[in-house]
Amino acid sequence: MLKNITLSAEEELIAKARARAEAENTTLNAEFRRWLAKYADQVRDGEEYARLMAQLDYVCSGGKFTREALNER
Repeated sequence: MLKNITLSAEEELIAKARARAEAENTTLNAEFRRWLAKYADQVRDGEEYARLMAQLDYVCSGGKFTREALNER
């Protein structure tokens, strides 16, 4: 189910955005929905990253390594 919301922006900015959307064969609504989905998912990505780092908290690299040590084979 779609829900309507009201946003405010400068008239010139809206006109430029509509022109770009038209040039890309899309609409401002479609682009906003795409942005909103991406924006909402970023929060989850951050939470998942924090959870992963907490799980890997026990890992210790053993100190700093020199470039030569890192490139040894």
